[in-house]
Amino acid sequence: MSTSKPAVLHMPSLVTKEYRTISRIAGPLLFIDRTEEIAFSEIVEITGPRGEVRLAQVLEVDRRLGVIQVFAGTSGLDLVHTRARFTGDVARLDVSLSMLGRVLDGFGRPIDGGPPIIPEASLDINGLPINPAHRAQPREFIQTGVSAVDGLNTLARGQKLPIFSGAGLPANELAAQIASQARVMGGNGHEPFAVVFAAIGITHREASFFMDQFRAGGAMDRTVLFVNRADDPAIERLFTPRAALTAAEYLAFVHGRHVLVIMTDMTNYCEALREVSAAREEVPGRRGYPGYMYSDLASLYERAGRLRGERGSVTQLIILTVPDDDITHPIPDLTGYITEGQIVLGRDLHRKGVFPPIDVLPSLSRLMNAAIGAGKTRDDHRVVADQLYAFYAEARDLRRLAAIIGEAALSAEDRRTLAFANRFETEFVGQGAANRPIEETLSLAWAILADMPAERLKRIPQATIEKYHRGES
Repeated sequence: MSTSKPAVLHMPSLVTKEYRTISRIAGPLLFIDRTEEIAFSEIVEITGPRGEVRLAQVLEVDRRLGVIQVFAGTSGLDLVHTRARFTGDVARLDVSLSMLGRVLDGFGRPIDGGPPIIPEASLDINGLPINPAHRAQPREFIQTGVSAVDGLNTLARGQKLPIFSGAGLPANELAAQIASQARVMGGNGHEPFAVVFAAIGITHREASFFMDQFRAGGAMDRTVLFVNRADDPAIERLFTPRAALTAAEYLAFVHGRHVLVIMTDMTNYCEALREVSAAREEVPGRRGYPGYMYSDLASLYERAGRLRGERGSVTQLIILTVPDDDITHPIPDLTGYITEGQIVLGRDLHRKGVFPPIDVLPSLSRLMNAAIGAGKTRDDHRVVADQLYAFYAEARDLRRLAAIIGEAALSAEDRRTLAFANRFETEFVGQGAANRPIEETLSLAWAILADMPAERLKRIPQATIEKYHRGES
């Protein structure tokens, strides 16, 4: 077992307290009796019977008992010879602009074979509370290069937008594509942009896939990759998103960059949260998850945003696997309450070979209007998106009807609508690995709408139809 100290944990030179009153060991937790003057989230040095040092953190404390989670696990520790030293400091991440282009583990240690990161600052991974009065409304456009996102569920700077996936769906491939293609479009060209990618509880194959994709796409030099593998300690999964968000806040609010944070898979994070809660013998909430999971997730998601007077911004794209495709499960349910919309991946589209299989009807970006700008440009974008939604929703209903009575029994207009839906899925949504600028996305939308008679474009003003529509009238 490794005894090295994670780079994420800044250790002060002064040790304040040492205890040998460990009364119980349960899973990754130590229970220490008769604790005094120790603090919640304080970092602890655990010295085992053979002198090996492991790091831990205070989870709970009162006048009689302290509960400590050990990052590397409690294997080999005993109640008699184990010592706990309380350092008087919290978990910190050493941050620097040189983090860009590096691959780190969930604690912030380099794992790419490169040199250690020389820190410019050491920041509390829990972040600092943001005064709500200083928050700016998320707005302006982040171009992902994915038409179903840019055209219909536009991502705004400072927004937090989850992607609801299912087992076996290509959420990781979509995440890697967005990370490689994403750009912030400014008034004078592209503005300073960075991606912080937090891979939580992934397999070694998935970790290799992400690193290969970023290097092949030429996006590695603007990306910080935090990798927590499935065989790493569960406790590390609780640190990975916090370390990633700390790095993002540093890049955004110290170096003025617009940072896109992609976190996958938050379901693995919640499972680790449940595991630690069970070890603490807490009363479980819905489906065994702790009752405080809502506030715990909020403490992560609410770190997205823009600040008045600050050039940079932190935008979150949160990917989670919906257990059993049940969108009422506590993980997607609570995530939906906190975030500003959702992107839903559809299993039926995946079976048809559509990539990315984004089901646009249950998908939503509540900040789309702010992201697509103002004036005539916004109006044209909005009405085209509304018309695509309307036709596609009508076609989905017609598909169910055709399954009962047969497509031959439908009218010519109904069959035209079905043909529109097929083209919409295969050409607009199913773009493959292409990187589409927003102008190409909107042009393609009009090309697909050209198959429909102008008089059926009821959600588009006549002046806009005359300007863009090329179909029959």
